[in-house]
Amino acid sequence: MQLTVVIQDLGMGGLQDGDGNPQDRWPQLAQRINGAAERVDVVLLCEATGWDRYGHKQLARAMADLDLDAAPLPPSRSGIGTALLYRREVLGRWVRHNADFGLEVLHGIAVTSFDIPGLPAPLSFMPVHFTPMSAEQALIEANYAATRCYKYGPFAVLGGDVNYAPASSRHPLPDFSEMRPYNLGSRTLLPDSDFDPAAAPEPDRRGARKLVQNGYLDVAWHLFETSRGEDTALLAPTGTNDRIDQAWVSAPLANAVSDYRLLDEPEGASDHCGLAFTINTDAIDTASPWTYR
Repeated sequence: MQLTVVIQDLGMGGLQDGDGNPQDRWPQLAQRINGAAERVDVVLLCEATGWDRYGHKQLARAMADLDLDAAPLPPSRSGIGTALLYRREVLGRWVRHNADFGLEVLHGIAVTSFDIPGLPAPLSFMPVHFTPMSAEQALIEANYAATRCYKYGPFAVLGGDVNYAPASSRHPLPDFSEMRPYNLGSRTLLPDSDFDPAAAPEPDRRGARKLVQNGYLDVAWHLFETSRGEDTALLAPTGTNDRIDQAWVSAPLANAVSDYRLLDEPEGASDHCGLAFTINTDAIDTASPWTYR
């Protein structure tokens, strides 16, 4: 079975700008998501701000416009939460939805799992949005997300705005000239010696490396390496200065992912590009269906 997964940072729910002014960008966001493929099966969203208000009015609007069902919205300490929508006709009803320890992460996390024909354990999905204000806290959040996404077995997909540089030192550097001082303070390593303003900053890759340490693969980087470094479009920035929006899958899905691409139309839908990729569930490695303990 082929599944198309879309990841998108909405930008304050797609309902307002960063200063709280009304700005209904949801129609453009819905157009972007619906246009990602002939059939979109799973959507991982972050910054679903306000989607729980007025009787979950915006969540219901999204379900109608995308023709998808929704998992329960995870709790969020910030109010800038995440959301997961899915095509029930393809994946069936979810069999587990677990937000335990989700409030240990600033914006909240939850894992939602589905029984997929041919898999000995559920296939799990988790939208993530790591704090942009502390690489040290984001490192902790990455470990919570990695661990909890494995709650129902080894077949795991997580993605969203991780806010920090990709794991490999061979990845293209961020455009530091486009970073605000607070981004430079959060997204670059603290020097070991006296601070030299003229020294070249180094990106803080620890959050992404924690995901790698937990057995996850960055889909774009994995496909880039598979292309022998020829498909550089896979490494394009998703924000103004770096590829901070990322899709990650557990190792058994390494040979099951393909067709990664950025979503940037219509322009102005969000300050982040979306991204999409495909999972072939028949190609998932089922040799070691371990259980969480």
